[in-house]
Amino acid sequence: MTKRPMDILDQVLNRQPVLISLKGGREIKGVLQGYDVHMNLVLDKAEEIVEGQAQSIGTLIIRGDNVIYISPGPQ
Repeated sequence: MTKRPMDILDQVLNRQPVLISLKGGREIKGVLQGYDVHMNLVLDKAEEIVEGQAQSIGTLIIRGDNVIYISPGPQ
């Protein structure tokens, strides 16, 4: 059975970090706390990856129209 994208997000919700690529070349890593059908995201323990270094942000809300992709991270 094929998994839908929302099913994959449900599996990592509140569990493991996700990597998010945003418009403008920014990358954010954090624990997905919630999302909606517009891909608005709420992340906890968010970090921005800049030149290979992680800069802590904390809790972050990302507007869905800025999201290019979301990838579940390693467990």
